[in-house]
Amino acid sequence: MRRVRFAPSPTGSLHLGNALSAAANRAYGDVMLLRIDDTDPERNVPGGEAAILADLEWLGIRWDDGPFHQSARAERHVEAWLTAGLPDRFDGIQLMRESGTPTYQLASVVDDIDFAITHVIRGNDHRPNEAVQRALHAAFGHEPPDYVYHGLVLGPDGRKLSKREPGATVASMRAGGVPAEAVRAYLEELGLPRHDVHYDPERIRSLSVDAIAALADDELAARAEIPLAAVPLVRGAHDLHEARQLAESVLAAPPPAEATADERTRLTLTRFAELRGALPELLGRDEAKAVLRELKAVGGNLRSLRVALTGSEHGPELWAVLHALPRDEALRRARLL
Repeated sequence: MRRVRFAPSPTGSLHLGNALSAAANRAYGDVMLLRIDDTDPERNVPGGEAAILADLEWLGIRWDDGPFHQSARAERHVEAWLTAGLPDRFDGIQLMRESGTPTYQLASVVDDIDFAITHVIRGNDHRPNEAVQRALHAAFGHEPPDYVYHGLVLGPDGRKLSKREPGATVASMRAGGVPAEAVRAYLEELGLPRHDVHYDPERIRSLSVDAIAALADDELAARAEIPLAAVPLVRGAHDLHEARQLAESVLAAPPPAEATADERTRLTLTRFAELRGALPELLGRDEAKAVLRELKAVGGNLRSLRVALTGSEHGPELWAVLHALPRDEALRRARLL
């Protein structure tokens, strides 16, 4: 059985590279422990742990045990250090601070031993820690876990992706309207990359379209905060914000149209009013498409109908517009020309 641990420091929302480690641990481990590496109080950020937990829950990455806090196990770390008779500095690495509190290296190895961690999966930037951690395991008379590394997520400049970059943190993607399913799919596609990878916002954008398309109508309506009837308008949106904007572009009353219209437009809108007036308050998909087929059959000007209903010649499919607009609102707009 593979026992793994995801061990972030409480420094705020997960960096995409940390999220990759979390997803990799979850995919690889039979049992995943969540550990908060908070031994360095100067790095800890108020609310940082809560942000991490929120990110993991949003991504659907579940843990089986924890969260455990390294700071709460300081006495155990000191006990192990004293029992092994280790110096303050080991292999050139400080194990104990002048304050008498253990450092990350000591705490991490003792925790890995006590929680029977079999595999440590982390980014390539942790490779320098492996030698001293193996030596500490040997000093404690314990077989070290298997160390597995993945490439880092790089920004456009070829350096490690900065948290300041748009989309570099889970929180920023959530705030940007990217569905959690798209972010999780992106992380799972990356898997355990052997080499560093460049952050690909266009791939996430594409996965976001797929995720929105796969959502049930009621779920999409809730997430985009739009009426259920407006859902067909937003299929194909790149994110939930765009979905909301697409819905609002139709549901919001268009600017007043010019009073003049040619004969074909007047006939089209008159026939539309006749058809729509005889139908229910909200149209189903098939009913909306049937109205358009009838208008086409009599040579109706569907472009002018779109302009009357939305104020634009372009936009979502016209049947979806009819589906979204209540009867009285559709009739009110159709009589503007």
